Amino acid sequence: MDRVPSRHALFDAVLLDRDGTLIEDVPYNGDPEKVRPLPGARAALDRLRAAGLRLAVVTNQSGLARGYFTAEQMRAVHDRVEELLGPFESWQICPHDDTDGCACRKPAPGLVHAAARALDTTPRRCVLVGDIGRDMTAALGAGATGILVPTPVTRPEDVAAAPTVARDLPSAVDEILRRERAVQSVVPRTGRAGTVLVARSDAAGDVLVTGPGIRAVAAGAQRVVLLCGPRGRAAADLLPGVDEVVEWPLPWIDGTPAPVDPHDMRRLTDRLAEVGADEAVIFTSFHQSPLPLALLLRMAGVHRISAISDDYPGSLLDVRHRVPAGVPEPERALSLAAAAGFPLPAGDEPGLRLRDGLAATTRPHRGQVPADTEPAAGVAGLAGDYVVVHPGSSVPARACPPERCAEIVAALAADGHRVVVTGGPDEQELTARVAAAGGTDLGGRTDLAGLARVLSGARCLVVGNTGPAHLAAAVGTPVVSLFAPTVPFGQWGPYRVPTVRLGDSGAACRDTRAARCPVAGHPCLTGVDPAEVVAAVRVLAPPPPS
Repeated sequence: MDRVPSRHALFDAVLLDRDGTLIEDVPYNGDPEKVRPLPGARAALDRLRAAGLRLAVVTNQSGLARGYFTAEQMRAVHDRVEELLGPFESWQICPHDDTDGCACRKPAPGLVHAAARALDTTPRRCVLVGDIGRDMTAALGAGATGILVPTPVTRPEDVAAAPTVARDLPSAVDEILRRERAVQSVVPRTGRAGTVLVARSDAAGDVLVTGPGIRAVAAGAQRVVLLCGPRGRAAADLLPGVDEVVEWPLPWIDGTPAPVDPHDMRRLTDRLAEVGADEAVIFTSFHQSPLPLALLLRMAGVHRISAISDDYPGSLLDVRHRVPAGVPEPERALSLAAAAGFPLPAGDEPGLRLRDGLAATTRPHRGQVPADTEPAAGVAGLAGDYVVVHPGSSVPARACPPERCAEIVAALAADGHRVVVTGGPDEQELTARVAAAGGTDLGGRTDLAGLARVLSGARCLVVGNTGPAHLAAAVGTPVVSLFAPTVPFGQWGPYRVPTVRLGDSGAACRDTRAARCPVAGHPCLTGVDPAEVVAAVRVLAPPPPS
């Protein structure tokens, strides 16, 4: 039976680690008298309950396997937890030790999947709050949202790698509820808007992560026109909800801009006036300004303009929205759309999505590309079970070094995987070099739509922080993210899709936004062990039962 659409925009359930998150960590505790709730835990949980979010506990309890306490003693402890903190709708417990090789012990994602099933939802609609890196790895591996609440025993590297960090459980609850509220319109519209111009310049990945916000606008408008740059055009053509695309480079956005040409700006203003938009929503990344475009839109006669701006906009904006740092880019876009009066409609999941015919839901079987899509992809004979490695990136600092990518291909091939290496027309030398280690070279043989089809059939994608990672998220393919920390993972990691993050999250390049690696040897990704990639693929795409 299909699930009833949730009344919540982002989340249905909050999953909580037990020891160190809800109660004081007493090693291998089988005594209910030793249960001590952490400060503010009861009030924080009651706020979640009042908001209609379902609660479950996901906890490793290897003391059962080791004989330190019995199942009956553990149940007594859990009865005491509920007496002090209120009821939980599900308790998901791993009774195994590390040596048992089970699929449920965190960092494996099994408990998250089990809790989602028990709560009649999906992992992507769950938040997992925990105090160690294992909790965050389990959340990401299932496609759930992770919030880390560090304790004195939390490792610094786990804090650095976490997608979101809160100082305590009440603060984590504040963040969950804030994110829920942010994507809901405060003042709903009456009737549909007319023509709305939405803008998102920059590269393909930037356009893809804005997709949920654009869909929200499209749900409340009669016509949507998307203004994008040349590097994002191919992605713009794949987005649902877009009726027309206007391609124009913006010199205040492009990473390698041409000089500002007054004649070109007049031509752009005239083109924007031709759209006849009743209003505009300017989507930007967290470090970009919407104000130059807002000025041109005013000159083009657009009467209502919404954008995120920390800078004072004067009369350039009608809706000046603000978003705290660290918000995932898709939610950032959704919150702006909601502030402009365009919430995502009920039943439309907030994840990334492509036009019908390219979405993951249309593929017949993971690991096999539908035959009728192969000619469109420009790839003959691609079928069967395979993993994709995409070694390139539009930003050099975010690309895994070619020699390490070749070693990853060799390791995956040695583990029995068929490996497909993808890349654009300007990356054919790179893909040939990497594929020579044991992969099939598809470099330059697909456009972006064709790459989406290839990724749609893949069991997993191994890629850096670049556009294909978001394309994989849009078709529901798990991602091994070789993530250089030049930008925050919580903002730019693959959104609401099973993910394993690899790479040194605390490297010296962290949060520099550097386009070229500022550290000799590119250590954040050079240090990735190919064996880690093989293990990550096994977690995200376990072999089918024999």
